[in-house]
Amino acid sequence: MEKYTNPVCHECPSSRGPLMGCCQKDELDLISNNKVSHWFQKGERIFLEGSPATGLYCVNKGKIKITKSSSDGKEQIVRLAKAGDVLGFRSLLAGTKYSTSAVALDDCVVCCIPRADFFRVWQSNLQFSTSLMQMMAKALGDAEVQMLHLAYNPVRERLAEALLLLYHTFRKEEDEQPFAICISREDLASLVGTAKETATRLLSEFKGEGIIATRGSEVTILKADSLSHIASLYA
Repeated sequence: MEKYTNPVCHECPSSRGPLMGCCQKDELDLISNNKVSHWFQKGERIFLEGSPATGLYCVNKGKIKITKSSSDGKEQIVRLAKAGDVLGFRSLLAGTKYSTSAVALDDCVVCCIPRADFFRVWQSNLQFSTSLMQMMAKALGDAEVQMLHLAYNPVRERLAEALLLLYHTFRKEEDEQPFAICISREDLASLVGTAKETATRLLSEFKGEGIIATRGSEVTILKADSLSHIASLYA
């Protein structure tokens, strides 16, 4: 990534999101003056599971995976994040260490709002705190659905869901070309909750059916409606 200029909060995608969009001008000024901005290369950790929750992370640019490690050290992707998303809010509110890790899927620019400033806005802005509660409720609901799908849905349906998640999370509405994303087979398997070999075999099946195309680590979704049909078979 080329050297970036320090993001301006008033111009950041996060300032138009459901949480930061609740901030008043003086609150955004406070955040803008005190935040710390970093750029991360692909594969770098933004924060680590088990480390102290020091602040709220706002994604200015890039794609990020949120992961959790099992007792045997295996990584499960529990969420994807893009420009405009915020990370780490549940651990901040709970007063615990980060329960997940955040890792850059490509080059990213991310800002950290210090814990004290986050709580200052949370305590003084009712709309901000209400939006935060709604985000936490949605995250809990999404986690419950993901748990049920991992427990009961066949791997083929889960792979279709994972590809649709990538499609809906990272596709830009103005793009007229088929959606394409570079993602390792390890990351895709981690998102699905299966072995790399299984994910690779099923990708080949989808490719043979004309649903996707692949070139190296790049996956192009040609027929999103077909993926939706496969994903809904066990709905």
